Amino acid sequence: MADLIIALTGATGAVATKILIEKSPWPVALVASKWGKSVYERECGPFDIIAKKAAKVFDDEDLEAPISSGSVPTVGMVILPCSCNTLGEIASGICSTLITRAAHCQMKERRPLIICLREAPLSLIDLKNAVTITEAGGIIMPLSPPYYMLKESDPGKISLAKVLDVYTDRILSLLGGKIAQTWEDVR
Repeated sequence: MADLIIALTGATGAVATKILIEKSPWPVALVASKWGKSVYERECGPFDIIAKKAAKVFDDEDLEAPISSGSVPTVGMVILPCSCNTLGEIASGICSTLITRAAHCQMKERRPLIICLREAPLSLIDLKNAVTITEAGGIIMPLSPPYYMLKESDPGKISLAKVLDVYTDRILSLLGGKIAQTWEDVR
């Protein structure tokens, strides 16, 4: 079975990465930037815990890792969370890290690349970078949960984990995975 590449960069929102890894129906190849690991540890605890949930873990500096080649089949790649720095490097074609190289491979092989942008507000440069990636076949999916999926829930009692759970379901659906509920189920 092909792996789903999940990359973690230095933007806040790392708890969503943990949820996505736990829910993935595919084996996960995890790669985290230096700052991604740092943010994860501040928000969620030791990085080793999430690393143990992945089938494979690669160092962001390892440009010889299998996921740096388009000849290695994958389900696709999700960068969650994605910093504007990483967005800019991908849009510019810079492949100096494993994360940016693997993203480039997904686009050139026409595989899903889902970028979960987690910075706000966005500058005009960020927006242009997002357009460039979209035009190249990537999907920009800001870390903005589908609140309609929480219909009839008491807003005062909804946990952050639940909000991010429905967000990660949307990611899985973009990759062809089955999800528990759709808009049709809750409308």
